Amino acid sequence: MLESTNKSTAINSIVEAVIDTSCIKSNLAAEKLASSSVNRWSVAEIVALFELPFSDLMYQAQTVHRLHFDPNAVQVSTLLSIKTGGCSEDCGYCPQAARYHTEVESEPLMRLEDVLTAAQEAKDNGASRFCMGAAWRGPKQRDLEPVLKMIAEVKAMGLETCATLGMLKEGQAEQLKDAGLDYYNHNLDTAPEFYGEVITTRTYQDRLETLDRVRDADINVCAGGIIGMGESRNQRAGLLAQLANMERPPESVPINLLTQVEGTPLHGTEELDLIEFVRTIAAARITMPSSYVRLSAGRQSMHEGIQALCFLAGANSIFYGEKLLTTGNPDAVTDKNLFAKLGINQAGVSQV
Repeated sequence: MLESTNKSTAINSIVEAVIDTSCIKSNLAAEKLASSSVNRWSVAEIVALFELPFSDLMYQAQTVHRLHFDPNAVQVSTLLSIKTGGCSEDCGYCPQAARYHTEVESEPLMRLEDVLTAAQEAKDNGASRFCMGAAWRGPKQRDLEPVLKMIAEVKAMGLETCATLGMLKEGQAEQLKDAGLDYYNHNLDTAPEFYGEVITTRTYQDRLETLDRVRDADINVCAGGIIGMGESRNQRAGLLAQLANMERPPESVPINLLTQVEGTPLHGTEELDLIEFVRTIAAARITMPSSYVRLSAGRQSMHEGIQALCFLAGANSIFYGEKLLTTGNPDAVTDKNLFAKLGINQAGVSQV
């Protein structure tokens, strides 16, 4: 019995050591967390994270993750396209752009009652946040009015609310806040130096200005990017540097794997090695320790082992539902089964 007690004490000491930054002075994550430049990561430093041996990178990511979150809990959101297709932008990855010949049909804004039915179904499946996306360059005031009603009604159901509606004009973020919006999603997509290879109809600065308006309205920021569009590792690091070095990093950081859609310019791009995707998740966790890192689009192409590695690397948010706007996603039952295998709790991710 004494020997068993001693073993238990030793194991507990090891676990405590893992989450004690004083015990990991030699790792880059700990050094940055302890330094005065905690919110400033150079691209070179993030590249150095990517280049670590895989087990060392995962160890650092898991250490940081455990300092800030319950490592066995994942926040669940559901994303609904409330207005599909017909977008005037030229985002090279997006099947909703009107200029590309894809199978996506242009559809008008959904009716309020249909949105609320979808929100209730999401809540019944365990989602804590309901995200509404509209394929606009930016909403006109006449577009915004019915969306404000949707936000208020979904909020009244006890769900967190999120919207992605494109670029916001002066005063629109404040209207969304007054309606009860908790999060606004506006992805940077990629590094500034690669951005022009993907999008030409709006600038990087346009995106940053929308995020500034969201912050000024005291709405939580949801901003991330898409990996596997042909960018280099340095450019993946550049995206993370842009996000991590914001005055306040995004509360939610979706990391998407490019879902290639026939008819879009990026269809046929060389597919990214999935271990590199896991490395990106780990680097996001280390550089943005207090943010929710969302394993987002592209999960339908990942087997369970890769998804498990992403959760181990610090991903602690996903989207439930068979579709993300217009592309495929694992269904809720599949995700619940995976969570059960991994011992993951989908309800109420809490920071520690």
